[in-house]
Amino acid sequence: MSRASLGDRPVPPERIVHLGLGAFHRAHQAWYTAHATDAADWGIVAFTGRSPQLADRLAAQQGVYTLVERGTGGDRHEAIGSIVRAEPGSDVGAFVTAVAHPRTAILTLTVTEAAYRFAPGGGLDLSDPAVSADIDLFRNLSRVRTEHRLAYPTTVLGRTLLGLRARHRAAAPPLAIVPCDNLAANGDVVRRALETFAAQVSPALRDWLPTGVRVVSTSVDRITPRVTVQETGRVKEATGWRDEVPVVTEPFADWVLAGDFPAGRPAWDSAGARFVAEIGPWETRKLWLLNGAHSLLAATGPLRGHTTVAQAFADPSCRAAVEALWDEASRHLPDLALDDYRTALAERFANPRIEHHLAQIAEDSLTKLRLRIVPVARRERRAGRPATACAVAVGAWIAAGGGSLGELDPQLAADHDFRTAVHQARKTLPGGSRVDAG
Repeated sequence: MSRASLGDRPVPPERIVHLGLGAFHRAHQAWYTAHATDAADWGIVAFTGRSPQLADRLAAQQGVYTLVERGTGGDRHEAIGSIVRAEPGSDVGAFVTAVAHPRTAILTLTVTEAAYRFAPGGGLDLSDPAVSADIDLFRNLSRVRTEHRLAYPTTVLGRTLLGLRARHRAAAPPLAIVPCDNLAANGDVVRRALETFAAQVSPALRDWLPTGVRVVSTSVDRITPRVTVQETGRVKEATGWRDEVPVVTEPFADWVLAGDFPAGRPAWDSAGARFVAEIGPWETRKLWLLNGAHSLLAATGPLRGHTTVAQAFADPSCRAAVEALWDEASRHLPDLALDDYRTALAERFANPRIEHHLAQIAEDSLTKLRLRIVPVARRERRAGRPATACAVAVGAWIAAGGGSLGELDPQLAADHDFRTAVHQARKTLPGGSRVDAG
């Protein structure tokens, strides 16, 4: 697999920097960029979170990889070439240089919610040891001649701010930061966190951020399971190319964006992305219905012997729990074609050819439930309803060893009726009665 597989298409110029290179980025933002009508003008320099292995394998293929759309009726294979350079995230110096380059117009991020290191109540957690260490490092930057040295920030926002610091010093044009994650109002949240970070280390950088950076809010959606080692052989058999880093995803894709791009952007809308004035309703719909159901299945499914979303969703008990959760969440959402959206979600969840493993979804489960289940439960309780479906999700999470209700949300833990509902739900789950709700 190499650029030869793309025919005579030229290599696009490096105008987008990405942090968090993995399967989702390649199935989503890189796919949208490759499908834009002006794809020839927009190349991506992609950095892994930290590990060099994916960057090395992708670099050996000149950034080209196979995207496998796995539908119920078969597979569709496509060579994607929008990533023009792949680098390990450990090379922070290269990342800083790429972000600071004047032609860079966009910095995209795909990291977990936990990687931002926010406090439970929101905002940058200044007491986090890694954040504190990065702040100390920034305060000592004046003692060294160059940022290309061995000691670098370790957090995502620390590395991002280091790149922005270099961009500010180079007097480069404003750029857009596009977080692609499951945080509500992610653009505003990331912007405020960067401002908080900058205020701790550099008044000049803090004052520059409002004019030098725009942070775009997004809602992203495309189920992208982890690839098994057997996929390389399947791709070679189907295409004739040996691809060491294929991506498997579903045919469905969705991307909603709200915000400014001061240095321009690809024509992502020509590939199906939507640009809206207000992101909130769209991201909340996705967060509560898609991601909330995923977290519920990730907790209930393994207790009933299931390992994938499709297996768990085929279980009448698990599906009923999901439908009930959707009912509760839908009461607090605007009319964004919710019936059609729920029907589409059910079809996607039921696709047996997408092996979306529940263990993958269960990672960082505490943070995810705080974002996906707790807001619905609080609204249901304020409305005087029992929030039974949310209690099932929380009870299953506790039974699966995720933590305690008090750790998840003190407000709900202090709610006697909700705590009782969690206890009752937990008792109905396999192994649930052995776990203290806390």
